[in-house]
Amino acid sequence: MPHICSISTRALLRNIALLALAATVSTFANAQTAASPAAPATVPPMNGIAHIAIRVKDIPASVAFYHKLGLDQAFANLGRDGATVTQSFIKINDRQYIELYPVAAQNPAQSASAFLHLCFEGADLNAIHDFYVAEGLTPISVRTAGAGNLLFTMKGPQQFSEPQNIEYTQYMPGSKHTLDFGQHLGPDRVGEKMLVVALAMQDPSAARDFYVTKLGFTPNKFNPTRLDLPGTSGEQVEIVPVDMLGARSSILLESSNLDKAAAQLTRQQVEFKRASAAQTGADGKPHTIDMISITDPDNNIIRLQSTK
Repeated sequence: MPHICSISTRALLRNIALLALAATVSTFANAQTAASPAAPATVPPMNGIAHIAIRVKDIPASVAFYHKLGLDQAFANLGRDGATVTQSFIKINDRQYIELYPVAAQNPAQSASAFLHLCFEGADLNAIHDFYVAEGLTPISVRTAGAGNLLFTMKGPQQFSEPQNIEYTQYMPGSKHTLDFGQHLGPDRVGEKMLVVALAMQDPSAARDFYVTKLGFTPNKFNPTRLDLPGTSGEQVEIVPVDMLGARSSILLESSNLDKAAAQLTRQQVEFKRASAAQTGADGKPHTIDMISITDPDNNIIRLQSTK
């Protein structure tokens, strides 16, 4: 079955532009390189991106869609009726998830699908929390979350409709996440690691400044839209103008075999687009990279990039 379906010219251009987010440097990004803000004192290291959370119109439909990508639900939280899923945990690897929450028709603020929050994993959550307090930030106190891990949150820059909710977690022995280590890691996963999460901001310059001067992120030397997490994970956030994504999420997954991923998507009849783009490599030279772009049922974007 062909893997590229007929779409409008407008939709095609939109998807090509979104695919290029991970591979090209925009005029907006170049304008920000002139004077990068100074980072604070060394923030305690982070292990990487723990999860993103999105609100979706139909959790079962979204779980079924991600299953087609080889990404399975590891566990879920149920409502008071014991049957309705109120939170689904889609597993990318032992340390990274996509969390799905349902829309709430009775609440206008939660009646549409949207990106909710981004969560970082810390090796020592109390140390990170205390560092941010010393930097003049106001995170909530560290607490134990429902899944059994340590957690704290704080407000960040203005996103599409409200300030960003930034989460930090530390996986603890006996939590739902640690008890699932080594499980729900099927061979058909189209991606094995979340490398980049795009953050659509009302004021990208101010958001970038906040992440660098307050949170201790480091400007990426090869792609000015991206900021490297503290530590050695190699994972990044990508700051983009809000009109590029609106309320949608966009993530970049590392794929060990893009041909295998394409075959999985074709077999599961998931529409995707494959394209090549130029990117500056770690050696400072331009390289051509191969990528795949997928859109989920709520119009969120999943991009795949080969490790080769």
